[in-house]
Amino acid sequence: MLIQELLTPSRTLCGFEGGSKKRVLEKTSQLIAEQNPGLEADTVFSGLLGRERLGSTGIGDGVAIPHCRLQDCQNALGYLITLDSPIDFDSIDGKPVDLIFTLVVPEEACDEHLQTLASAAELFSQESVRSALRNTSDDAALYTVISDLGN
Repeated sequence: MLIQELLTPSRTLCGFEGGSKKRVLEKTSQLIAEQNPGLEADTVFSGLLGRERLGSTGIGDGVAIPHCRLQDCQNALGYLITLDSPIDFDSIDGKPVDLIFTLVVPEEACDEHLQTLASAAELFSQESVRSALRNTSDDAALYTVISDLGN
């Protein structure tokens, strides 16, 4: 599944206030829970944080793809966030992160989860994509840029 298929205007946030890796994951979890009845912020946060403890999801070049599978999740959910200023994310290249794609999928969606992660990693490995996303100034522009990449 392409990440563009998982995003909506309400799931693309430009200039998100970060602060720290933990704070970004916490705030993203709250947002996910607010927009998806049946998901609790604490459960989402625990899932994302648990995955980070296995190894950072900072893939390099200022990009992180935090993700988890959750029992109460009914459909795959993607959230694209640009941060107001880069944060340390323990990335593999040691660079701070300012582009975050968060993925939450149903617990049984192993194949879909892996395919979506691979698609996201491939997309964000392109300098032109990262540059286009970083050059947006509001949520609507961010959504338009990511949506247009699928066409």
